[in-house]
Amino acid sequence: MAIGTAGYTAMLAIIALEKNGVSPDKGEVLVTGANGGVGSFSIALLSSLGYRVVASTGRLAESAYLKQLGAAEIIDRATLAEPGRPLARERWAGAIDSVGSHTLANICASTRYRGTVAACGLAQGMAFPASVAPLILRGVTLAGIDSVMRPRQDRIEAWARLATDLGPAALALITREIRLSEVIETAHRLTDGQVRGRVVVDTGR
Repeated sequence: MAIGTAGYTAMLAIIALEKNGVSPDKGEVLVTGANGGVGSFSIALLSSLGYRVVASTGRLAESAYLKQLGAAEIIDRATLAEPGRPLARERWAGAIDSVGSHTLANICASTRYRGTVAACGLAQGMAFPASVAPLILRGVTLAGIDSVMRPRQDRIEAWARLATDLGPAALALITREIRLSEVIETAHRLTDGQVRGRVVVDTGR
């Protein structure tokens, strides 16, 4: 339960990057929504696979946590959240984005030639105010990550990889266990953006 849909989605996104040729030697990989479940797992997994990970977050106070997971650099999400240019300076070899909207558009605009962006969330919004320029001028791939209707073989592959690539220390760092009586308070903190990683509810406590 600690891994849950978040860890599974992160693994699907990493597999998409790999299948499109993004490897550690190609350059930096950006992870947005870094303090969330998908973001936390993405950082830990990518780092364990040898990638240099840059974490984007609105909670810079959590930088120590993100570095413990394996992030090499932390950037403020505000640098990506506003309307940007159709094409920006190339930086990312790949990215895992759980934010969407202007953030996703700016990521695509700054992805390197033949890089891949795995999109799996909409924390900022469902709109995608982007240009086709990165796709047709730099050959950038925008890979949509669906965790619900995936074929059985995709699921087997992702969970098998989680069994080998996700260390127990990272899982323990990402996860916090709470009592059933703490759920409502934790839910309010979650909607206020004050919860990091994953929360597992022990219904027997």
